[in-house]
Amino acid sequence: MKTLMVFDFDHTVVDANSDTWVIRCLPGQTLPDEVKNSYRKGHWTEFMGRVMNHIGNQEVSPDRVRSVMETIPFTHGMIDLLTFISENKSTIDCIVVSDANTMFIDWILHAAGLQAAVDQVFTNPAKFNELGYMEVQCYHSHDCERCPVNLCKRKVLELYLLEQTDRGVEYDRVFYVGDGGNDLCPTSCLRGHDVVMPRKGYTLEKLLAQVKSQEDSVSLRARVIAWSSGTEIMEELKTSMQSHPGPNGGQH
Repeated sequence: MKTLMVFDFDHTVVDANSDTWVIRCLPGQTLPDEVKNSYRKGHWTEFMGRVMNHIGNQEVSPDRVRSVMETIPFTHGMIDLLTFISENKSTIDCIVVSDANTMFIDWILHAAGLQAAVDQVFTNPAKFNELGYMEVQCYHSHDCERCPVNLCKRKVLELYLLEQTDRGVEYDRVFYVGDGGNDLCPTSCLRGHDVVMPRKGYTLEKLLAQVKSQEDSVSLRARVIAWSSGTEIMEELKTSMQSHPGPNGGQH
């Protein structure tokens, strides 16, 4: 039996929003009002397409975008936590489910030498076109009314768990680590012995408290343990592994 770690990315693995961090590669580090004011609720990915188009129009090179993204700070203790995960791959699987994009996450993990910790990244696909402009697409379509149009994290997690079951991989425990409003939906598919870890002082913690205070809080079965550093998450993970030792030799 293995442990599954599920991470959001922005304000969780990294201590900022990668989508707004990219604006630092612009000469004045600001967006013009017509781009800034074009965001519609639930349509962030389309908005990011316009942001990256503006960056391309300013003749900012892909290399410049990458070098700026590689300066984003990791949340305190996250590098230690991801290093620990990468050293225990026989008993821990790790995925990232994020509303950022494939290029940003890939660059950031590679720059820190942490790509080995993460088995799969589920996020909006991004690529540079022949003009050197980054294009971002929606991850998938779904019919969940609670989530942004491009990504329902619960759908991603449920599909991943089904596929793993088909491969013969069952998880003794799932840890879901996040901070935002779009991290609430996937917590409803966690079991009683799973753990949802909201970042202290962020939206997810407040939303989970509201769910727990409702009479019909059946939608949340998992234990809730708030965190403020990757070190605290690592302690919970280690404690869990000691109480549920994995198979000898790491057989799946």
